[in-house]
Amino acid sequence: MKINGKNNNNPLVIANFFNSYFSSVAENLIAINSSEKNTINKMNPMTWLRQNFSQPFTSLKLKNTTTHEIEKNFRSLKCKNSHGYDGISTRILKISAPYILSPLTYIFNKVLSTGIFPERLKFSEVNPIFKKGDKAEIFNYRPVSLLTSFSKVTEKIIYKRLYNYLNENNLVIKEQYGFTKKLSTETAIHSLK
Repeated sequence: MKINGKNNNNPLVIANFFNSYFSSVAENLIAINSSEKNTINKMNPMTWLRQNFSQPFTSLKLKNTTTHEIEKNFRSLKCKNSHGYDGISTRILKISAPYILSPLTYIFNKVLSTGIFPERLKFSEVNPIFKKGDKAEIFNYRPVSLLTSFSKVTEKIIYKRLYNYLNENNLVIKEQYGFTKKLSTETAIHSLK
């Protein structure tokens, strides 16, 4: 890997260089978005909500999950051998499901009732993936985060509840095409005609 114009084979130096590079890309994007040259509306989201919705919304209380819902989420995961920092792949999770569903239901219900997402589930393992060009140049790589399987299941459970809440309270604007069921880039393009 080329570091400051010189080839370097030290894995620790290369890992730190990737870490610095990937972190600086995010910091640069944040700086660009916060610069005065940026023309994007900088209105505070809470101010926008207050201006556009006169009535307060019902409080958000996430209903408990069940072993059946967790099992269904396990089955929806792609069966892979890749894993996050915990070393537990989705393949292992699916095999062990009958033995861990009850304790996981208790843990996930604690997450839903307290609103606290466990710190350890926020960790990911970042791997540089080569895109194209010279393999010795760091800017020819992109970061890919490997999350834990438990994190993915927790996120699916929370997503379902938040999505339903937003739809029930008409908080999703009709122009929202990304991450919306039955909508795609094709429907977005069609609406422009």
